[in-house]
Amino acid sequence: MLRRSSSQWTSTIQKSRINFEQNSANSQPEKKMKLTDSENKCPLTFEIRAECSTTKARMGLMQLVHHHVDTPVFMPVGTQGTLKGLLPQQLEDLNCQIILGNTYHLGNRPGPEVLDKAGGLHKFMNWNRALLTDSGGFQMVSLLKLAEITEEGVKFKSPFDGSESMLTPERSIQIQNSIGADIIMQLDDVVSSTTTGPRVEEAMHRTTRWLDRCLSANEKPHEQSIFPIVQGGLDPVLRTESAKQLTQRKVNGYAVGGLSGGESKEDFWKMVHLSTDILPKNKPRYLMGVGFAVDLVVCCALGIDMFDCVFPTRTARFGCALTHSGQLNLKQGQYSMDKKPIDETCSCSTCQTYSRSYIHQIVTIETVACHLLTVHNIAFQMRLMKEIRQSIEEQRYPQYIQNFMLQNYPNKDYPEWIVHALKAVNVQLL
Repeated sequence: MLRRSSSQWTSTIQKSRINFEQNSANSQPEKKMKLTDSENKCPLTFEIRAECSTTKARMGLMQLVHHHVDTPVFMPVGTQGTLKGLLPQQLEDLNCQIILGNTYHLGNRPGPEVLDKAGGLHKFMNWNRALLTDSGGFQMVSLLKLAEITEEGVKFKSPFDGSESMLTPERSIQIQNSIGADIIMQLDDVVSSTTTGPRVEEAMHRTTRWLDRCLSANEKPHEQSIFPIVQGGLDPVLRTESAKQLTQRKVNGYAVGGLSGGESKEDFWKMVHLSTDILPKNKPRYLMGVGFAVDLVVCCALGIDMFDCVFPTRTARFGCALTHSGQLNLKQGQYSMDKKPIDETCSCSTCQTYSRSYIHQIVTIETVACHLLTVHNIAFQMRLMKEIRQSIEEQRYPQYIQNFMLQNYPNKDYPEWIVHALKAVNVQLL
């Protein structure tokens, strides 16, 4: 793929913005707006409560059927209706307002029939707060060798018994209706973020066609909001066209997909920046599959409201704890006699009760170590997002970014992509 200079990228983004504004009135919202439906109850309202005067960051409140969600928000991933290592009550104690489930896996086990009888996943797993489900589309990439993609849908071969099943847009929505999540995702045609050529454009247009099928198939439009997914790979023209097509549909929010899959960070931030410039300002924007702390801080500045990733729970299973200064690998021998908690500023039950030394002795050996680290890592993510929200509300987000990055890179050896991304939204690092 040809690389563009910063000035070329700025020109491309400006042209995309101008073209879109000429074709859509959605790009001129008031500071505070709520989605309303005069005829029917809307399953999602979104209010922007504060906006950063320097960056594109916003702090808001999203009201869903089951619970409210403060944004920007990080959503832990409970793939199979369970967050590995934690009980639902523990998630509530950590002030987690929304979690994510996986349609492909939940559709296979326990299956929609069981979920229908249980009254949905909320009741099945005893979770009283908000839920978001993906569409199963990501498995087109993760299980590519087992999948065949056509206009009808995706034919999967089971990795367990070799049996075949077809996931169509209609079937994806049917399963998500049975799950009962507050926010459900359209089935999109997902290609690897490093893919180039005609396949990217094909997938982008097919994603729009599949969105229309998903919207028609939704049997619970007053309880569940479908988010369309912006695709287009790393091509700014295709990304722009995808966003324009999706904003012509009546939906309550949008997702940015097809990123964080191996592309360069320079390409990554530019596609996020371009997407948020085009998507309507008065509706929530969800960046799929992003969860590293520095990525969250940067992408909030680029105008993203929602994130999800398996990273905090997965890295806990490998013995790593998250802190504002980076990761601690508690398998390392340097922690064998360390009596300090993981983070002396953290109020989670793990940090208040156990030392690094204790966790070092049992990490990756005893299941309780996974539990203790997962508690801390989720607490870290929740606190990080709370700090971001507060700094936006208090009009000090640029300063928060500067201090956060300096804490992570005390020698000021900032990655170039971070410097470039933040400069695009008027933030100069210290």
